[in-house]
Amino acid sequence: MPHPDTLIAIDGPAGAGKSTLARGLSAHFHYRYLDTGAMYRAVTLACLRRDIDPEDGQALANMLRSLNLQVIPGHDGQPSRVFVDGEDVTGLLRTPAVNDAVSVVSRHQAVRENLVARQQALAESGYMVMDGRDIGTKVLPWARVKIYVTCDLQERAARRQADLAASGATKEQERVAEELRRRDLLDQGREIDPLLQADDAVVIDTTGREPADVLAEAVAVCTAKGILARGEGSAL
Repeated sequence: MPHPDTLIAIDGPAGAGKSTLARGLSAHFHYRYLDTGAMYRAVTLACLRRDIDPEDGQALANMLRSLNLQVIPGHDGQPSRVFVDGEDVTGLLRTPAVNDAVSVVSRHQAVRENLVARQQALAESGYMVMDGRDIGTKVLPWARVKIYVTCDLQERAARRQADLAASGATKEQERVAEELRRRDLLDQGREIDPLLQADDAVVIDTTGREPADVLAEAVAVCTAKGILARGEGSAL
């Protein structure tokens, strides 16, 4: 098990700013960065490519036995990279089809058990910032720092709408908000590893705030809890 002082767990709903904050912390402390949501999206992409029904848990379990899934954590704020059967699919994980199916795929026990085991293995050497929806409660419950990121739904929708526009897609903000609301209900209501705030998590609300301001607050939290930048002197 990695030392708790070398792990930072970030959780929260879609669009709250988890990845932006996690990558900022990765750059500040010179830690590796793992976007666990990308792993669930990669499994979803593989499912869709194989014409598997996202509701079919047994078919997904069978697929995972032979799926060649490789994840390379980012370093110093760089994004994670994900490969499926040798193909770099990092840029294919946020299509509308994957967005629509990922919550269904990720609620299956076989999928969660497989990916949680992979995530814990990737964190084994420590010095990791990991973001997702069950990091502080399931994947890394022993992490020294757990942060739960929240944000107003309409602001989350505006951010997601801007991301879509940057990729050339257009969608009304209210429709985006409804999709996020539905995703929240699915994530919070699933039986296996639902989205929850860990009892010892620090809550950071990103509503109306600049990323640099949010990062400064999170760095202060990490420093107060004894997180050291990689390479700093310590007894670990």
